[in-house]
Amino acid sequence: MIEFIITLFSDHTLRIVALGAITIGITAGSLGAFAVLRQQSLLGDAIAHATLPGVCLAFLITQSKSSLILLIGAALAGWIGTLFLMLITRNTRIKKDAALGIILSVFFGFGLVLLTIVQKLPTATKAGLNKFLFGNAATLLQEDLTIIATLSAVVLMTLLLLWKEVKVCVFDEGFAKSIGIKITFVDILLTTLIVIAIVIGLQTVGVVLMSAMLVAPAAAARQWTDNLSVMVLLSAAFGALSGLSGAITSSLVSNLPTGPTIVIFLSTLVVISLCFAPRRGIMWDIIRYNKSRKQIQTTTMLKNLLLFSEINTNDPFHPHDIAALDAIGRGAIDQTMQELKNKGWAQQFKDKRWALTPVGLKEARSLTEEYEKGLITEN
Repeated sequence: MIEFIITLFSDHTLRIVALGAITIGITAGSLGAFAVLRQQSLLGDAIAHATLPGVCLAFLITQSKSSLILLIGAALAGWIGTLFLMLITRNTRIKKDAALGIILSVFFGFGLVLLTIVQKLPTATKAGLNKFLFGNAATLLQEDLTIIATLSAVVLMTLLLLWKEVKVCVFDEGFAKSIGIKITFVDILLTTLIVIAIVIGLQTVGVVLMSAMLVAPAAAARQWTDNLSVMVLLSAAFGALSGLSGAITSSLVSNLPTGPTIVIFLSTLVVISLCFAPRRGIMWDIIRYNKSRKQIQTTTMLKNLLLFSEINTNDPFHPHDIAALDAIGRGAIDQTMQELKNKGWAQQFKDKRWALTPVGLKEARSLTEEYEKGLITEN
């Protein structure tokens, strides 16, 4: 396996694409954790779509295909879209989700108009702006990787330096204000970092799918932990793993685009996390539900046996027919009685009748006393 990976990475193009995808996955995953916790998942989608007109305008103004110039245009457009979002939510009665939808549709529509204009130019065939729409990781060059790595380092270092301030603002803005932290500054800073993370991923994943790179790793990581530091690290790891897996898979299968492949791996991680993550996973919920249901059935049947034993005061261990127990039971009578037998709380006679054991009688009386005490306390 290791030799296979080494052989793959001997290919220069794959190495560039894989390193770029890993870097983008780490950066987007780290910042996506804060977007998810602040309930701003749609913010990434809106910013990603808002960058398209910036890319087109940068090309129209400079007539340059330089990735740096195009990314600067994308960053400016994304930032302007964010400012409009803040202005709309703070100065109008439009709610944030509606404002996000407005920014997304207006900017993306404007971007498509500009893209149509660009495609009609004589240099359209050489512009390569479509890669920013759907992503084209195969076109990544060494200089693109350098830009991605540099911007990612700046983003991660900034996040690390202001970790305490960001952490406090995410969970308790009131407390942050009371200790002198400028909420507006931290909010703008986080948004700016998200804009940068989105911009550096456009060439690899594209405008349409970039929001998945931001949200999916964080959504998956959230299922596994309640600790912010662990969540950020897990989210970054999921992003990196998906980036690497997508790059390798697309290199092995002809005509398979890298960006959508990365998103498929991310989606798989989300599904796995939603199903199998401890405490939050669907499967664990089902297990806990069945365990609780089984416990309730067992406890109820034990009390029913106690009720029958109290009716026959001369012999509390007098056996009772299964039909009588089934009449007042809560289903799954055979399984419930077998569970009581396994615990040593009930015994079955040759005629298939059931009775409490001395240990079961003691346990049933204890449960009844606890229940009655609870009722007295509640009243």
